[in-house]
Amino acid sequence: MVGLGMGNLGLASSSNAKKPKSVILVFLTGASSHIDMFDMKPEAPLEIRGEFKPIATNVPGIQISEHLPMLAMRANKYALVRSMAHKENNHLVATHHTITGHQQPGGFFDKVASRDDWPSFGSALDYLRPRADGIPSGINLPTFLLEGPLTWPGQHAGFLGPRHDPWQINQDPAKPDFKVDNVSLFPGIAIDRVNERNLLLKQVNDQQKNLESIASTKRLAHQQELALSVLASGKIAKAFDLNLEPLASRTRYGNHSFGQSLLLARRLSQAGVPVVQANMGRVQNWDTHGNNFTRLKNELLPPLDRGVSCLLDDLESTGLLEETLVIVTGEFGRTPKISGNGRDHWAACYTTLFAGAGVKGGNVIGKSDKIAAYPVTVPFTPDDLGATVYHALGIEPASEIVDRQKRPSQLNRGKVMECLFA
Repeated sequence: MVGLGMGNLGLASSSNAKKPKSVILVFLTGASSHIDMFDMKPEAPLEIRGEFKPIATNVPGIQISEHLPMLAMRANKYALVRSMAHKENNHLVATHHTITGHQQPGGFFDKVASRDDWPSFGSALDYLRPRADGIPSGINLPTFLLEGPLTWPGQHAGFLGPRHDPWQINQDPAKPDFKVDNVSLFPGIAIDRVNERNLLLKQVNDQQKNLESIASTKRLAHQQELALSVLASGKIAKAFDLNLEPLASRTRYGNHSFGQSLLLARRLSQAGVPVVQANMGRVQNWDTHGNNFTRLKNELLPPLDRGVSCLLDDLESTGLLEETLVIVTGEFGRTPKISGNGRDHWAACYTTLFAGAGVKGGNVIGKSDKIAAYPVTVPFTPDDLGATVYHALGIEPASEIVDRQKRPSQLNRGKVMECLFA
């Protein structure tokens, strides 16, 4: 029998506005070191500048880390904003702020996820522009941000309710046995048989109307409908099937989680998913309090460099880069001063990479001080990043959303980063 439940996949959808774009958010979980990647300070003292050296890019005057050589040769395709800043040095509240574009309601140190949280980008899109064609508004992959008792906030629809949750993929696409259950038909099951079983299912559900007031029952019905829609369309199932990707293409991205996750993100975006969040590693993978330089050099920067470079190349070659906003960011940066052999949390200044969707490449926006500690130009916040995401999606940031208690709120209070598109 076909599995109609979507397992641990949340559910979402989207729609069209005036020339809407899609968004791929490459999230550097745990917060990457801006001063060792995109905002290097070679003239600063050793305890600030660290071990890495800057290299020239293909854009005169722009330098980035020696351990990002592929991205250095593609600087004409992206813009670096070196004046991102906020005040939240805690992973959980900063993550919520970054991936929702709004501060966590009642946020405090290590405040875990709840249904009082703000909705993720894909969730808000699903709420404002729902669709029923089998394509979800948002997909997060390949890890759910969870560690022990701590569940990172901002990953679902928050106060909009579970109906608008993005899909969550919890499997590594680099593994040979990668498969997303319940997205494709079981062998030997034709879609007409699925539709017949759907009619039977509706008959059963109609006899259980007394349960429809229960939120979980309503969510199940929605999941069943969307599951069937997914099965009928087939687009998402094909996007998940990485065996359909030419071997040479898969190899280019690298046989590791970073590369294959970004390849999958590209395929999902091409299939019409408007918001894809690709988490680069475990919950605190980039949290380099210790062995900062060794881990960046050997574990983190090479696969990121290759994966993001291939993503930009493929989107450009297919003409989709102008239709897709790519963002590479962590929840904050790292301290300018080295502590032991690592760097600690630093939200006062960091760098975010933007590409596509009309972003002017070969551009550096904003400037930090001599040690990359504070912006010396007007800073941009995660609220502004969120406003820019919604702008790309064709959503007015000031749109009204209503929670489950029928209380209205303004979706986002940031300002669109127009300088990216100048």
